Amino acid sequence: MSRDTAIARIRCQPRSAMQSGKARTGWQLVFSPAEARRTDPLTGWWGSGDTRAQLRLSFSTREAAEAYARANNIPYEVEAEPRHAAIKPKSYAENFRYGRAENWTH
Repeated sequence: MSRDTAIARIRCQPRSAMQSGKARTGWQLVFSPAEARRTDPLTGWWGSGDTRAQLRLSFSTREAAEAYARANNIPYEVEAEPRHAAIKPKSYAENFRYGRAENWTH
């Protein structure tokens, strides 16, 4: 696969490990590797001459990422947006509610 035919992926930006909400989750355009990684004989580190694999472009919407890819003639695939479980709001007062069926665990 040559460098010009590398397919880019448009995906929903993952949340950081310290993030519980949905803020700062936009869309990313990530290039797939165009050449295999190999070990450097001198240092033993893995690497390749493909610098596009290191590039991640961020966009606020999926449509903006698709428009950028079309404008620059970049073939792309769109990954489905991950489904998040609905979070039931809780309050600290629930721990002390009268008639609570389950035991207070902490």
